[in-house]
Amino acid sequence: MKGTHDLRHGVLWKQILLFALPIAATSMLQQLFNSADVAVVGQFSAQKELALAAVGSTSSIVNLYITIFTGLAVGANVVIARLIGAEEEGEVRKAVHTSLVVAVLCGAVLMVVGECLAGPLLRWMDTPENIIHLARQYLQIYLLGAIFQMVYNFEAAILRANGDTRRPLLCLLLSGGVNVVLNLVFVLLFHMDVAGVALATVIADGVGAGLLWHYLRRETGPIRVEPALLRLDRKLLRGILYIGIPAAIQGMMFNIANVIIQSGINRLGSDVVAASTIGVTAEIFVYYLLNSFGQASMTFNGQNYGAGNLRRCRSATRWCLLLGGILSEAFALLLVVFGLPFAGIYTSDAGIALLALTRMRWVLPFQLFNMVIEVMSGTLRGLGYSFVPTILCAVFVCGLRILWVAFVFPLMPTFQGLLLVYPASWLAAGAAVTVAYWALKRKLLTEKPPQAPVVPE
Repeated sequence: MKGTHDLRHGVLWKQILLFALPIAATSMLQQLFNSADVAVVGQFSAQKELALAAVGSTSSIVNLYITIFTGLAVGANVVIARLIGAEEEGEVRKAVHTSLVVAVLCGAVLMVVGECLAGPLLRWMDTPENIIHLARQYLQIYLLGAIFQMVYNFEAAILRANGDTRRPLLCLLLSGGVNVVLNLVFVLLFHMDVAGVALATVIADGVGAGLLWHYLRRETGPIRVEPALLRLDRKLLRGILYIGIPAAIQGMMFNIANVIIQSGINRLGSDVVAASTIGVTAEIFVYYLLNSFGQASMTFNGQNYGAGNLRRCRSATRWCLLLGGILSEAFALLLVVFGLPFAGIYTSDAGIALLALTRMRWVLPFQLFNMVIEVMSGTLRGLGYSFVPTILCAVFVCGLRILWVAFVFPLMPTFQGLLLVYPASWLAAGAAVTVAYWALKRKLLTEKPPQAPVVPE
């Protein structure tokens, strides 16, 4: 198909690395640029420790929103990838324009809902009184960019479904640079503190969305965007939501559980909140690396399933597990080894840095289990089964973490006692999703052509 990147032929392990690593680099750079919010207020604001803790206390809510953005975009990725694999050019074009309309509508709704719930959510999480006003200010400004973030994620999903992970990376480099520069300008020159770094993020998100829109307008194939064609196709909308809503719910489950854990962390005081913020930053870098192999598995399975190439689907899943496991675990252990210097980027307080290192040691080495969840979930979604990993993660991640905070944490009311819930829930959910894949494998990945429709209904 003209203008598409073919993931249905070639050396799999090389293609997967070339596909996944730019996604990982994009996400890590995005996190690095977002971490500039934390670093700038922690080092240069007038109320350093309070501002650092305030921005950090919103991390669970911010991550919740980000997973909604990326989860809904998964639906566009899978539908477009499968249509590209089936070489249905006209349907690809309609799916692209339907996706962008969905992005604008969902972004607007999430912005309004977030603005209304920012204060109540922070209070529900037991955010310390000395930082709650700063946290609310940061969150309410940050959420003004919800439409930009949603559109960016859908635009990136369209390009990735087409096999292109390079241009989202280039756009992120520029928009992230804008974010860092504006952080320093607003905080150092205009003394805006948390409001300044939040506003810088909103502007940078707008730049990123605008750049990807520019690229999509210049495309020559079926993913080219034409404003006159922006409308909803009901069949394709159902397919996008059929895959995207469960993916978003799964991400929400993880982050709702993390919000509950954050409420436990908040009870341990502002120093632990600040230290945990730094530890979470390290974890997110590792997560983005392993998540890139989940996205690779989803897209490779999507294109090849649409083409009826089921043997390549099986091989793609195996390679994503192997490559993702090796690279993510090596990176996690490297961050543990250099934990104190890493923490020093965000704080000059030695006590907070040591507490951050504690979190890294208790959480990072077990991200391997999280990698299994991501790759197996991506595989199942690429094959059209989006509800299965969602249900399993609801039970084995969200459910287990809620029970842990309610019943185990009161018996071990320490930082370490709370952190143990991460490896426990990842191990349980990873095992459950793997069993589900093997149970469905015989039905899905036989040598017969796929019986399911290209667009899930």
